[in-house]
Amino acid sequence: MPRLAFTRPERYSLIMDILKRTCTCGALRKTDAGKTVVLNGWVHRKRDHGGVAFINLRDRYGIIQVVAGGQAGAELEALCAELRNEFCVAVEGLVRLRPEDMVNPAMPTGDIEVAASKLRILNRCETPPFPIDEESTAKEELRLKFRYLDLRCAGMQRRIRLRHEVSFAIREWMIAQGFYEIETPTFIKSTPEGARDYLVPSRLCPGKFYALPQSPQLYKQLLMVAGFDKYFQIARCYRDEDARGDRQPEFTQIDIEMSFVEREDVLAMTEGLMGHVFRKTLGVELPPRFRRFSYTEALERYGTDKPDLRFGLEIKDFGPFAERGGFQAFKDVLAASGAVKALVVPAEMMGKAPYSRKQIEALEAQAKVYKARGLAWMKVVSAQNGGVSALEGGISKYIAGADGPQGSLAQDLIAALGAAPGDLILMTADSQRKTANLALGAVRSKLGRDLKLFEPKPGEPARFAFAWIVDFPLFAFNEAENRWEAAHHLFSYPQEQYHNTLEQDPGAVKGDLYDLVLNGYELASGSIRIHDPHLQKRIFAIAGIDDQEAEAKFGFLTEAFKYGAPPHGGIAPGLDRLVMLMAGETSIKEVIPFPKNSFAEGLMDNSPAEVEPKQLAELRLAITPPPSKPE
Repeated sequence: MPRLAFTRPERYSLIMDILKRTCTCGALRKTDAGKTVVLNGWVHRKRDHGGVAFINLRDRYGIIQVVAGGQAGAELEALCAELRNEFCVAVEGLVRLRPEDMVNPAMPTGDIEVAASKLRILNRCETPPFPIDEESTAKEELRLKFRYLDLRCAGMQRRIRLRHEVSFAIREWMIAQGFYEIETPTFIKSTPEGARDYLVPSRLCPGKFYALPQSPQLYKQLLMVAGFDKYFQIARCYRDEDARGDRQPEFTQIDIEMSFVEREDVLAMTEGLMGHVFRKTLGVELPPRFRRFSYTEALERYGTDKPDLRFGLEIKDFGPFAERGGFQAFKDVLAASGAVKALVVPAEMMGKAPYSRKQIEALEAQAKVYKARGLAWMKVVSAQNGGVSALEGGISKYIAGADGPQGSLAQDLIAALGAAPGDLILMTADSQRKTANLALGAVRSKLGRDLKLFEPKPGEPARFAFAWIVDFPLFAFNEAENRWEAAHHLFSYPQEQYHNTLEQDPGAVKGDLYDLVLNGYELASGSIRIHDPHLQKRIFAIAGIDDQEAEAKFGFLTEAFKYGAPPHGGIAPGLDRLVMLMAGETSIKEVIPFPKNSFAEGLMDNSPAEVEPKQLAELRLAITPPPSKPE
């Protein structure tokens, strides 16, 4: 087909013929009455009443009612008859006030309407696979296949706008604080960072591969060596992980690094950033300083290193009462240097009916996911004849022992746990203290979801509970490979008091590590980095990386450390997760324009896909068929 060519007057005439918009659908108000305007958008709804068409016209700025009919003429009437939902149209008309009895207070433009005098159908629309509405109710598979239609829904439009506003606020604040936004490469050397790398074959260097960055970690440290003491980047990152949870193969993080700083400097900077972002985009004032817990304290009190602080239910030590009681299983755990932990569920949280045995079994199943052998329980009841409170049900008769359900042991533990009549006491025990904490923490989280403890009351604003978790272990022991490995990454700085004993007891070493937690999600991780090449070499050795391997994988970084590398540290909040939480969603797919499904597949463009044999030949690659499955 020959390409169309326009002279300037012809091109101008064509643009005018399609009625180029003069304002957006959401911009008009009562003060605009009497103006003639041109609107472009999509037909959201159409209603016909006695020869008059009422069209709700929509663009990303809002919805306005257009009225066509009456004295508008036969051509306009015929065009209106053709209109269906999601037709793309242009309308010219007069803005007028609605009759008082037809004002729609639910619409920002509800005081006015546009009386159409001209209408052009810019493009027709086939019947959409699902309605374009406030929120799509279609299944995720269909939403991802037709993502461009799903993005038209008002909810998705709001969330993508929020993402834009958050990104702008981040840049605004960081630049005002003296940070440079610097891009780092997306074709890099493959280095071990926890997950598998996405590899990119090189045509010019056959047999060699680039990797897509899991994070800009090494490059931002090199920028510190280069003297750019305040760096940030809204960075695209890639991880080839197995399908699980709410992960995406490509994600975005707010990457930040600073020189000549200590941990407190990074934490204060991040608090200032979050305060600005929430104030600018949501109008929410955050506390100037966030709560802080050590890693150990968070596990002991909440059973997780990412506690949701929008509700209470703190875990307490039940060991002293287990020692006095008669429940042998608990005594055996304590004898093995384990722990017995308890959680009190107040009656007012459970509602009118106390928890049934079936509900308690569901909580026990959750505890067993985290390797607990079971979940013990008992209830607090009011004693008859105005006496003291007592215990009943579950293991109460074993715990109370010879004292009985109303004896001194029962009274002591009821008082120490802060329990009251109607409350439910849940307990886990394990020879590994961490297992007991994690299992009961999982029960706490399930209670929070089931009882909707984190939801604001009607009329209350959304709650955002930030906290810092600090003093993480620097190393974790990999039992499958019988070796120590970095709990975070290999470049985190060990706290000063452990420098003389690194090799003797790696498990005891605390790192200058910190996580930012929001509403039960890990929002950011960071650390003060190692800048001393000798100390870096010791960390490599503990992780089983010898000089030759370290040189092959990280030589360009360790070489740079020899040339006056400054002390430095940083943090990297996840942009997708931040916007998700600000939007009140539970899936990052709701705030990413074009996400993949849980198997890293793009249902809209059918990626990943096979490529032409010619392309493989250019890269000197061959496809090996997967091994056949045994019959």
